[in-house]
Amino acid sequence: MKKAIATTAAPGAIGPYSQAIDTGSFVFVSGQIPVDPETGEIPEGISAQAARSLKNLKAILEAAGLTTDNVVKTTVFLADMAHFALMNEQYAMAFNEPFPARSAVAVKDLPKGVLVEIEAIAVR
Repeated sequence: MKKAIATTAAPGAIGPYSQAIDTGSFVFVSGQIPVDPETGEIPEGISAQAARSLKNLKAILEAAGLTTDNVVKTTVFLADMAHFALMNEQYAMAFNEPFPARSAVAVKDLPKGVLVEIEAIAVR
């Protein structure tokens, strides 16, 4: 079983992919960038961008009937590893212990020139 999850509370997909896919046991959330779904605006700075990306991620989880407590793995893509500490502050506020497993990597570029993108895998 494979079901697409979609919500207007997070930015729509900007390509041929789903905001998330629910397999029944797992929900795979596509990378979320810090776009406000109502205005299309991108906040300034890594802290605000990380917070917005996490808010978008939470909205998709909620559309799937889940919370951040269901998340078992995340991947954080950063435009610059120097942003790690400030991103981590926002991340720590978004998740409860036990925290999900996580990878964080610096990449050359991200969509729309943002500073951060966050994807997640959640379990029911």
